[in-house]
Amino acid sequence: MPAQARFQKKETPRAREERILQLFKSLDSQHKGYLDKDALQEGFHRLNHPLEHAVGITKEVIELVDQNGDGIIQFEEFKIFVEKTEQHLWALFSAIDKDKNGRLDKTEVAAALEASGLSVPSAKLEQFFDYMDRDNDGEISFEDWRNFLLFMPVDNMSIRAAYRYFFDSIPLTSEGDVVLSDDTLGGIGYFISGGIAGAVSRTSTAPFDRLKVYLIAQTGHTVNDLAKNAATAAIMADGKTGRVIRGGSPLLDAIKTIWKHGGVTNFFVGNGLNVLKIFPESAIKFGSFEASKRVLAQLEGKSVNEMSGLSSFLAGGIGGTMSQFAVYPVDTLKFRVQCEAEFSDLRGNALLVNTAKNMWRSGGFLSYYRGLALGLAGIFPFAALDLGTFEAMKRAYIKARSKQQGIDEGGVKLGNMLVLTMGAISGSVGASVVYPVNVLRTRLQAQGTAAHPQTYTGMTDVLQKTIKLEGYRGLFRGLIPNLAKVAPSVSISYLVYENCKTLMGL
Repeated sequence: MPAQARFQKKETPRAREERILQLFKSLDSQHKGYLDKDALQEGFHRLNHPLEHAVGITKEVIELVDQNGDGIIQFEEFKIFVEKTEQHLWALFSAIDKDKNGRLDKTEVAAALEASGLSVPSAKLEQFFDYMDRDNDGEISFEDWRNFLLFMPVDNMSIRAAYRYFFDSIPLTSEGDVVLSDDTLGGIGYFISGGIAGAVSRTSTAPFDRLKVYLIAQTGHTVNDLAKNAATAAIMADGKTGRVIRGGSPLLDAIKTIWKHGGVTNFFVGNGLNVLKIFPESAIKFGSFEASKRVLAQLEGKSVNEMSGLSSFLAGGIGGTMSQFAVYPVDTLKFRVQCEAEFSDLRGNALLVNTAKNMWRSGGFLSYYRGLALGLAGIFPFAALDLGTFEAMKRAYIKARSKQQGIDEGGVKLGNMLVLTMGAISGSVGASVVYPVNVLRTRLQAQGTAAHPQTYTGMTDVLQKTIKLEGYRGLFRGLIPNLAKVAPSVSISYLVYENCKTLMGL
């Protein structure tokens, strides 16, 4: 007997209509005769439904059920929606119920998830299964299944969509408490994966970062300075007029100079600090990004997947700002270590400790936060453009592919090359737009070092001196190695991250 016929035989049409009417009335606690957003949200709360905290999803449910577009749900619309959705849910339930006993056990649910392409850790399977098993008898009845998934706002029912619905759209602990995205903040495995990815990508692209910092630190020097440091000078200036005299390629000169003073290892000066700071930086950046998305989505009354592009960009900026502030002292120390490397006999930890002591003697705690205002001014638009652009491209692709293939958005898989390309594009756009701000910020951080002896009184002073000595081109010094670093850094980071998740079964 077909699944639909078996479903229709479970109860008479009259009994079904009465059941649906009672559900409608239980949601319509104010007895308005219709359901709007507030009534639906209040009804979910009274029924202890998973959607009671998902304000954004409630709006999606209204749009899905409301057939005439008046913004409210009449009983007839509600009845049509429930009957149609229950048929889809029964078909999916029956497909998972391999032994046809009318109940789902954990083995059947696990097999269905695996068949859908999801590798689900046992802890998450337990959480997913136990939440639907309301009577705790070790099995899921169709009533449990229906009550949990009835308002899942998707056009195509699938076990994959149900799983994503639980962990992404309705983030709950096993006790029913609302938390942030499980994939982002819920497990140590994702933190470790992100940390490893960041460490590998930073180490792989360290030479580009080294060149970028070196070129930024170099400004117009007097002829006497150049006579002492001819090999390290990227540009020359007339000692009388102070006008910049262009020499050979600044990039090639920088490579030769760095190589001369330490060989290959000199290209990795400061990388230890980079690796040290990437773990907390990544956690704060992406954690704040995900948290901000959920707060902004709630303010908009939408789900995270449907929030406006402006909110995505704003969330990205908030995440970047939080992480930048947290790791800024380490960044400043790293830049100054790199600038001292060519002019000091110290190496490794000795150079690091000596630089840190000198910074403390010169300005105490505040010396570690030189250029902070510029740093935050630069990171906000960069992170907003980077994360926001990537999110926008990913969302647009997923929507287009799901519509083209006629599947749920949760079933769309992004290939590695596509993800890496998106990341490289978004990162390059963000880095290019805010690069002048980063140049000024780095020079404030590096001021007074052997490679950058100039000192500044503040943001205005560093801007004026940079333009006076080098023109507006000076604001883009080091851009090429920086862009050369961005694309592979993002690509390697994503590649390592995805492989680590696979190895950990996440």
